[in-house]
Amino acid sequence: MSEKKTVHLISHTHWDREWYMPYEHHHVLLVELMDKLLDTLDQDPEYRYFHLDGQTIIREDYLQVRPDQQERLDHYIREGRIQFGPWYVLQDEFLTSSEANLRNLLIGHQDAKPFGVLSKTGYFPDSFGNMGQAPQILQQAGIGNAVFGRGVKPTGFNNAVVDADSYESPYSEMIWRSPDGSEVLGILFANWYCNGMEVPADAEKAKAYWDKNLAEAEKFASTPHLLFMNGCDHQPIQTDLPEAIRVSSELYPDIDFVHSNFDDYIEAVAKEVPDDLAVIEGELRSQHTDGWGTLVNTASARVYLKQLNQQGQTLLEKVTEPLATMAHLAGVKAYSHHLLNYAWKTLMQNHPHDSICGCSVDEVHREMLTRFAKSSHVAEKLARQSAEAIASAIDAESLARWGEGAVPFVAFNTAGWTRSGVLETELLVDKKFFPEGPNPQALAGQLESTPLPTFVVQDEGGRVYAAEITDLGAHFGYDLPKDRFRQPYMARKVKVTFQATDVPSLAYRTYALVPAEAVGAAAQATQADAAGTDTVNVNGTTLENGKLKVTVASNGSLTVERKQDGTVYSGLNIFENTGDIGNEYVYRQPEGETALTTEHLQADVRIVEQNPFRAVLESVVRWEIPASADETFIREKRQMVPFTERTAQRTEQTVPLVITTRYTLEAGSELVKVRTSFDNQAKDHRLRALFPTGLNADHHYVDSIFEAAKRDNVPAKEWINPSNAQHQQAFVHVTDGERGLLIANQGLNEYEVLRDGQNTIAVTLLRASSELGDWGVFETPEAQCLGEQTVEYAIRPFAGDAAKSGAIGDAYSYPIPWTVVQAGTLADHSERAAEKPVGGAKPDAASTGVASTAASAGSANGLPLSSQVVSWNEQDTTLAFSALKLSAETDDVIARWYNLSGEEASLQASAGFGHETAYESDVLERRRELLSERHDTIGAYKIVTRAYVTRQNR
Repeated sequence: MSEKKTVHLISHTHWDREWYMPYEHHHVLLVELMDKLLDTLDQDPEYRYFHLDGQTIIREDYLQVRPDQQERLDHYIREGRIQFGPWYVLQDEFLTSSEANLRNLLIGHQDAKPFGVLSKTGYFPDSFGNMGQAPQILQQAGIGNAVFGRGVKPTGFNNAVVDADSYESPYSEMIWRSPDGSEVLGILFANWYCNGMEVPADAEKAKAYWDKNLAEAEKFASTPHLLFMNGCDHQPIQTDLPEAIRVSSELYPDIDFVHSNFDDYIEAVAKEVPDDLAVIEGELRSQHTDGWGTLVNTASARVYLKQLNQQGQTLLEKVTEPLATMAHLAGVKAYSHHLLNYAWKTLMQNHPHDSICGCSVDEVHREMLTRFAKSSHVAEKLARQSAEAIASAIDAESLARWGEGAVPFVAFNTAGWTRSGVLETELLVDKKFFPEGPNPQALAGQLESTPLPTFVVQDEGGRVYAAEITDLGAHFGYDLPKDRFRQPYMARKVKVTFQATDVPSLAYRTYALVPAEAVGAAAQATQADAAGTDTVNVNGTTLENGKLKVTVASNGSLTVERKQDGTVYSGLNIFENTGDIGNEYVYRQPEGETALTTEHLQADVRIVEQNPFRAVLESVVRWEIPASADETFIREKRQMVPFTERTAQRTEQTVPLVITTRYTLEAGSELVKVRTSFDNQAKDHRLRALFPTGLNADHHYVDSIFEAAKRDNVPAKEWINPSNAQHQQAFVHVTDGERGLLIANQGLNEYEVLRDGQNTIAVTLLRASSELGDWGVFETPEAQCLGEQTVEYAIRPFAGDAAKSGAIGDAYSYPIPWTVVQAGTLADHSERAAEKPVGGAKPDAASTGVASTAASAGSANGLPLSSQVVSWNEQDTTLAFSALKLSAETDDVIARWYNLSGEEASLQASAGFGHETAYESDVLERRRELLSERHDTIGAYKIVTRAYVTRQNR
């Protein structure tokens, strides 16, 4: 190891796109900063480098206002003096999905590719905790390091470093290891990412500055290379830094002061790190803090944002991309890389930590709603186009089997698991275009005067399904042909509700609405119910199918019995309400307050739906809760009293809280779906749903980023905060090794396993706050989340391993909507008819290689009635499916899985489409080793990506 110390000054600004000011306020300052940076680089060759905070989006934001500066900016990026990437945005890792984290990295690399340079720095300066699989993801992307600010050191509120003995690493350098064993060199901002800001150019001031700051850095550094971050949040650049470096070098001739960059700094550190570096494993979410704050409660700030984000992510990665891939492979619609990239970027503009965490001023989060909508609208349109293109290309002769008057429709299961489920769709049974009649009213009258036949639902094998069919009357609609003006029409609609059973993963199946007289009495007599031989029965306030018995108690809570082994869980979905005198970052219950619950209230319970394949019970609980915190809270916020020192309580004034819960049980299902609605009129409080497991366990499992993370029920000894809330993605479950209880959710990212002797899972449904918190006083009245709220979650008991039992597959499939479109002569074909198939080929099964799962495939002129794109050994395995898409670089079909287990697993995947070769790939979708077998052994906790080279993209 060299004796002489080197001070690496890395100029940067930590650019939160939006936070304590609206986006455009920050945007104005960004433009000013970038103008100044370019001028400085032009004028001072000794100002060598600037790190653009790891985000390629900053370039977009700047050029949106200053397109005239593109040549100057891009010149310095190519020259390496401005360094950016590898991320598109600096996201919150735990509140964005596994695939969203990968898209962020992938799009960052794609944006930087034209420049030929990219900062290969695993940059996580301000994430509110770090995902455990980051080292594996970074290694697959060719990045061997991670630079981060949180998760392995005692960090107090407002980023203050706390003196303590409990450092997981004695150094600012360490080895960070993922569960699969992947390792990167971890570098901690031990003195935060502003420890080198505003270096004095005056000798006397510089001496005092460096005497203090050098000692602080040397306390943690394991090598002579000391990191000093020259900048901070929205920090203007220090234009006299070269002079400050010259003065510092004269004051300390035994130290090299250099204007550095991360590439040079990390290379120098890596050569001299000692052999005794600590190995830090998995998630970086240390509770060795001031005992109160890890910023985890941002997971429950503005829950509505989390719900919209979950919906947007699910739509893109689990619906639109798979459907677009299916349509591409069928040769009926080109894969829209450009539009998908736009939709992802628009969504990811909501993923920076201060945005998705809900910890900004109200104006920021209002703008986020528009971005969520814009991204979803693009995804919805692309998904619909892909599904309709496939439905339009299904062989007409095959559709004709149902006879005249039938209305065929296609159901797509874009989940990675075979599933059954209740489908609701609206179908057109007749339509008349406006030119066909005198006026829309007359057309509607003609349509509604025609008697409808009695319909049944039938599949291609002749099986008849129990269904509810409702006449909706005449409605307006329109076609948008590619070759002429819009075509309005009036159409007779019916709503069809039935249960599709055992639809393969990543597949479609065609059904038809058929006049009953065409089916015949014999077929109707053997009508299938919703799940083979299973039905749902209702007895009072009890729902029962072949697998579960579900009873709603007088207080509205649920008792669930798993019939196979007799395991019973009682008191599920009791509601808990407490005060919150914290802020958007941190939940703080008033001192000495006793939580309110609905345990002893009386609920009104009634049946709202009952048929052979689904039943729904509704519970209504009427509650009175405190209206807000008291006047003390207002004063304490104004005076910036730290949240740990606040003495406020809740007011004695109350407001009503009426909670309406609908419990749904479907035939053949082991999942109880829960939909809870309420009108929030209270402020400064938290509402949770409680699920006592009664299971003996000292840990639990939670869906995190590419893993089911194992977490202790009891926090670290330094943790004095009474609340031990944590992040989740799709589910959390407690198991004693033989049986378990899993709670799935849709956009409810905060939970806690209570230390109450019951290992109760508490899921946060709402947290109402009134201030941003952190370094100033910023009122956020809209964070109180007043008004109508609806949340959705599900209860899934299981036995044995959560993955092999199917419980995790159910949890992952639960939020994914079915896609249903009409086929046949009444379908909206005009929009797709003019679209050119990929490569100009006809959409036939022979040319595209689409494999039919049905006994009879389509003819040479169309697609088969059923098809599966990828099949895999989804039963009795610890693997989870993650993605089906096309690579923007190669058009390879990308399929991804990951192993949830610490044991090896076998992947047996079969592509239902013609392909020439298959490669092992990585998170950047590059072709790696050639795969010669369809069977593959997947190592413990491994993320595995396959790239299939098809005939279209060879």
